[in-house]
Amino acid sequence: MKVLVATEKPFAAVAVDGIRKVIEGAGYELELLEKYTDKADLLAAVANADALIIRSDKVDAEVLDAAKQLKVVVRAGAGYDNVDLAAATAHGVCVENTPGQNSNAVAELVFGMTVMAVRNMYNGTSGSELKDKKIGIHAFGQVGRNVARIAKGFGMEVSALDPYCPDEVMVEAGVAPVHSVEDLYKNNKFVSLHIPATPETKKSVGYDLLMMLPKNGVLINTARKEVIDEEGLQRALRDRADIKYVADIRPDIADDLKAEFTDRVFFTPKKMGAQTSEANINAGIAAANQVVAFLRDGIDRFRVNK
Repeated sequence: MKVLVATEKPFAAVAVDGIRKVIEGAGYELELLEKYTDKADLLAAVANADALIIRSDKVDAEVLDAAKQLKVVVRAGAGYDNVDLAAATAHGVCVENTPGQNSNAVAELVFGMTVMAVRNMYNGTSGSELKDKKIGIHAFGQVGRNVARIAKGFGMEVSALDPYCPDEVMVEAGVAPVHSVEDLYKNNKFVSLHIPATPETKKSVGYDLLMMLPKNGVLINTARKEVIDEEGLQRALRDRADIKYVADIRPDIADDLKAEFTDRVFFTPKKMGAQTSEANINAGIAAANQVVAFLRDGIDRFRVNK
């Protein structure tokens, strides 16, 4: 059987070595498709693949139609909205993610951007500190839990909103449970976004919530750009000269926001949350192990489609 690793943004060399060791050690063939720029290259390479490991690469119905032998796709990372789950299910393909492998890397970036925001993007003016400030975590999954851990190291007060996480889990982590999105935003100077992009969450964070932030509030987004109502964000930044927005996802209207609000907004040039050597290695090797477990034993512990 053949395992294809298709990555427009390649894994680090050491991660590829680890993936190769796992795949070839299990007796499977490994093929690499790195830095491809044409979808046709992916369509050709996947034609005889039994398993596919990707990062942010898009796997849509066209890719699945071309992959006649494909049995499993593993997205090396937590998010999987770059895979058409319904089409995968229709093709009988299992889709998995690797939750938790990138979570510390993303959480550390949250605070890299947050410190930059409170120090006024290092523009030479006097900023503020994080100690004793309140941070609200919007979704308490693996990344959110790491954000809480790091925030407590800064001496911050931490609360979180997640209807799918029991209050006891938050309390055990020293985090105060919050039960409404309005309370999360109005009671925390900092809000860190970790919700997935779903039909329910897309454009769910906009003008009304941002206007609830306390004075000098900062919204930090390392989740997905789709969860932001960008027109509402722009209007809130215009009406509230004290609030800031920093994100690991460049908005569609990034140029307009930067031109109008200058150092009150910041966006990484491309999604950087998982771009550490450690996360790269962890996610890649986890994906390889999950592929082997599925092909050899039918184990689909991290399946995300029905």
